[in-house]
Amino acid sequence: MADNWTTLRETLLPAAGDTARGKRGRAVESALRDAVRGGTLSPGTRLPSSRDLAGQLGVARGTVSAAYAQLVAEGYLTAKRGSGTVVSEPLGCTARPTSPEADAPPRWRYDLRPGIPALAEFPRAEWISASRAGLAELPDEDLGYPDPSGLAALRTEIASYLGRVRAVTATADDVVITYGAAEALTLLCDVLRERGTPTVGVEDPGHPGQANLLRANGLRPVPVPVDCDGIRVTDIDPACAAVIVTAAHQYPLGTALQPERRHELLAWARDGERLIVEDDYDAEHRYDRPALRAMQSLRPARVVYVGSVSKTLAPALRLGWLVLSPDLRAAVVERKRLTDLGCSPLHQAAFAHLLRSGGYDRHLRRTRLRYRERRDALLDAVRLRLPSWHPVGVAAGLHVVLRMPDDVDETVVRQRIADRGVNVGALSDFSAGGAPPYPGIVVGYAANPPDRLRAAVTEIAAAVTT
Repeated sequence: MADNWTTLRETLLPAAGDTARGKRGRAVESALRDAVRGGTLSPGTRLPSSRDLAGQLGVARGTVSAAYAQLVAEGYLTAKRGSGTVVSEPLGCTARPTSPEADAPPRWRYDLRPGIPALAEFPRAEWISASRAGLAELPDEDLGYPDPSGLAALRTEIASYLGRVRAVTATADDVVITYGAAEALTLLCDVLRERGTPTVGVEDPGHPGQANLLRANGLRPVPVPVDCDGIRVTDIDPACAAVIVTAAHQYPLGTALQPERRHELLAWARDGERLIVEDDYDAEHRYDRPALRAMQSLRPARVVYVGSVSKTLAPALRLGWLVLSPDLRAAVVERKRLTDLGCSPLHQAAFAHLLRSGGYDRHLRRTRLRYRERRDALLDAVRLRLPSWHPVGVAAGLHVVLRMPDDVDETVVRQRIADRGVNVGALSDFSAGGAPPYPGIVVGYAANPPDRLRAAVTEIAAAVTT
């Protein structure tokens, strides 16, 4: 029989064609049986048609049909007209085995972790439309290995968008597309380390993931205290040649870096040829205050701007960006080329179309109204149920800090809240050495509708009073 490499469902088995002609049927049958027993062919796997597998193995179709029939009779395979032949479930099983985690009930009745947007609000229909349009517009050559700096069309749209809504000073040539803000910071860490910048300032309290990421990339994070006006510039360690700040909405306290502090921080960077990394993680979400200019707009040469869609669309997209000065950009792009050759152009093309068509702005308008409604429901419930607790950082973002009375033991209260099935963050989890400026919990409200937020606050209040 002539070799035929055109196949619908390829299945790798020992070459029965090398077996003596009279023994080929038994060889095919034995190979299939061993593959099922050994787990190479897992339960539910659909096998090729008898004609297809015969062509792959170089045997007669009747040989494969006979092997299938024998294994069906033994219970290894199941055959149904119109559905093909599939590997049977193990005896005594009515469904595929699942992991213990899949069978376990949800741990949290109310998950109020900060940093999670309303994933149910993801604009699925608009994203599908943008994906189709973006792919249709994508030249054939862009389906090859991508430009490590990112798709030119997306870099152009992001530069325009950031200039319009954040006053960022940038062109497409200043932008690098990354797999989220995490990769953006990782790439920057690599370049800083190679340039002899081992020590980086981080806000305290701040995002613990930033400090962990710095350590994982060979840098030393040094906490810098934060108060109601933002990062205290005079407390930055002299050894720091760079500092990461969440200027528009400090994480987690929610304050905006005040003008005097902004100018003080920019002077710190200018005088010592130091670098500011502006993590603009959720600046689009604001309710009781106007938009703020990005710090990058005031001194582009000394400020690296970091952004992503993780808090606006969904973390699963893994889309982020850096805006860099030319010397840093060249080094970051080279590092990106060496590590992963660039991000997939398909999601980039879809997001570029969403930006260009106005779909992204429409989505943000919708979610901003939804988040404000949820924030207001949370605050109303706190005023009713926990009148001695003071909400902090309520004007923007996707979370608030609930400051407890100073005599409250934060760790005890958080454990009591957890025992009632409510997942919140303790402010000490965000503070260096577990020493927060005051006792409090960090509550994300974006992912839960108003009724569930009110019910969660009722549970928190019950935990405090018992």
